[in-house]
Amino acid sequence: MSEGSTIKSRELSHRNLEDVRDVKAMGIYPYFREISGTRDNMVTIDGSRLLMLGSNSYLGLTDHPEVKRAAVRAIEKYGTGCSGSRFLNGNLDIHRELEEELADLVGKPKALVFSTGFHANSGTISVLVGKSDYVITDKLDHASIIDGCRLSLGKKMRFRHNDMDDLRSVLERIPLDKKKLIVVDGVFSMEGDIARLPAIAGLCSEYDAEIMVDDAHGIGVLGRNGAGTSDHFGLSGDVKIIMGTFSKSLASLGGFIASDDDTIEFLMHNSRTLMFSASISPSNVAAAQAALTIMKREPERIEQLWENTHRMQAGLHSLGFDTGSSETPIIAVRVGDTLTTFRMCALLHEEGVFVNPVVAPAVPEGDCLIRISLMASHSAAQVDFALEKMEKTGKELDVI
Repeated sequence: MSEGSTIKSRELSHRNLEDVRDVKAMGIYPYFREISGTRDNMVTIDGSRLLMLGSNSYLGLTDHPEVKRAAVRAIEKYGTGCSGSRFLNGNLDIHRELEEELADLVGKPKALVFSTGFHANSGTISVLVGKSDYVITDKLDHASIIDGCRLSLGKKMRFRHNDMDDLRSVLERIPLDKKKLIVVDGVFSMEGDIARLPAIAGLCSEYDAEIMVDDAHGIGVLGRNGAGTSDHFGLSGDVKIIMGTFSKSLASLGGFIASDDDTIEFLMHNSRTLMFSASISPSNVAAAQAALTIMKREPERIEQLWENTHRMQAGLHSLGFDTGSSETPIIAVRVGDTLTTFRMCALLHEEGVFVNPVVAPAVPEGDCLIRISLMASHSAAQVDFALEKMEKTGKELDVI
């Protein structure tokens, strides 16, 4: 039996230490690639320049001079960190200013900034869902949502991905008088499809439930001025809680929760990830503020992002690739088993294209993906270059 088939027979998972060592020995280990230099949509790895198709910087703002200057100015004024939690000594005026801008963007009365997006989700769900409450999640929800549910005292239930009949069956099993919170990604980070928010809102009205939307991948991509999924569907008023991050379109690090006054006030005094974590650094706040200003000022960036998305999607389809239900700048290209996915990722790397592999347990073994992420700063020529390399490697591995 060959080395490759031995690994495959164990249903290879990158979480298994033995598997990790085997994949490294084969020269196709795709994780922790060290980037030594970056310039917008190009990165330097081991002295080679690669086209970055694995970044969440949808608007291409992480290298924007205005964003970088804002971060530097914040360091000069406030220093490099806050030396404490916002609850005690680390609450800056620019934290409040950013919160006001974010609340205005997503159409909510108030917002609360956290140090990371993971903290925003886990620190919100864990305290809002009480012992007699129910939290209901999509099976493809982000890990931070799942961990927030695990930390809560409430009862956890799940429904099949974007399956409204299954969601209805879940709701029917819960007593009508119980508090119910449905938590979904606005844009799903692996598949690249959008939550069926209008249908979810209809079911919430019918079964007296509330909605929380994780819009990490929706802010800057959907809605007016990049306001996200709820705005995209005209349902901002129907969604109880909107969560977003700064590490995607807003070119920084951090996260936020936007909701009504009472909910935000409650989180300010009860969310452990807010109260017991050092507050988000001044430079990250300023970078997010600057990126938010540019996003609203230059709507053409979002238009260009979608032009690039449509060009890539059409090109992949014409080549015979299966992109499943992808409908956003996240495009999931179905490859097959884990080893083939790792090999395709490695071959693309050699050809000058950086993509991300998605394998078990994130997806079922045999349905592994190459995840492509488009940016507004990609040129048509770069998209075509990537398609050329996708065709070459796809044919070499019999994916197409």
